[in-house]
Amino acid sequence: MSVFDFTSLSPDLILDGLESAGFTIDSGLLALNSYENRVYQFHDENLVKYVTKFYRPQRWTEQQIREELNFALELEQHELPLVAPLQINGEALFNFKGYYFTVSPCRGGRTFEVDNLDQLEWMGRFIARIHAVAATKSFQLRPALSVDDMLFTAMETIQSSGFVPKSLNVAFFTILEQVIEVASVQYKPKQQIRLHGDCHAGNIFWTDKGPHFVDLDDCKTGPAIQDLWMMLSGDRNEQLLQLDTLLSGYEEFFTFDTSELVLIESLRTMRVVNYMAWLCKRWNDPAFPRNFPWFDSEKYWEQQILMLKEQMSALQQPPLSLIAM
Repeated sequence: MSVFDFTSLSPDLILDGLESAGFTIDSGLLALNSYENRVYQFHDENLVKYVTKFYRPQRWTEQQIREELNFALELEQHELPLVAPLQINGEALFNFKGYYFTVSPCRGGRTFEVDNLDQLEWMGRFIARIHAVAATKSFQLRPALSVDDMLFTAMETIQSSGFVPKSLNVAFFTILEQVIEVASVQYKPKQQIRLHGDCHAGNIFWTDKGPHFVDLDDCKTGPAIQDLWMMLSGDRNEQLLQLDTLLSGYEEFFTFDTSELVLIESLRTMRVVNYMAWLCKRWNDPAFPRNFPWFDSEKYWEQQILMLKEQMSALQQPPLSLIAM
């Protein structure tokens, strides 16, 4: 089975796998929005809805997946609103014909509104509660945020992929190397803890009772600011207000080291560069050309050159500071 191979993951295989874990399926499979893994909703004979996630083969080892699941179950034990996997006879991870999979309760909700200050303050409290638990232990096998992986190795992946048009090669890799040089110097975290790792709006659902996370697939070790900065948007003044609101909620439950604010733009750089490399690596998966048709075009890479120039400017600006408020 290759690193990208989902071709043998047929509906029949999924249903057989779920039945092998003890579920009686009384519906079809509704595919949910996920590119890295394969995620489906179904209901059983009692019309109870569930979500199953079949992991991308060979992306994580079995033990790395178990660390993710144990983290989710640990947070659930502390009554944090995160959708943890179900345990069947004490087992949360199942294997069927080479595919690892989990089953979770189906929990929906509204989209998190990143410009809603009340919701931002709530999210600050929520993430602080997660970090208060996360800081008590360490991951042993899950990776840490790393400039080697997310900048230098990512650049090598882009270079070897051949996707950058020859006419843009010099311009693109010149600015990419400059951005990586600055970001790699800036990224010097003092303290690292277990993180959700991917706190964007798509992983947060909102209900009348507040927010909950639905995915810990990218949990890793890193600075606390990684779980906060993706909620900032707009111009500098808007981001300062949002940051002040987030941290006012956060510090009700956990202490935030404001020296981490200098890491925001290096973390943003790591994310955007790694995203380009991710698309390069996954292009052989048929789901990617269907869902990202613009990637394999000259216009896309022209836009990335402009984006990297803007990111270079952001890296050279003074970091966000609450003193400015």
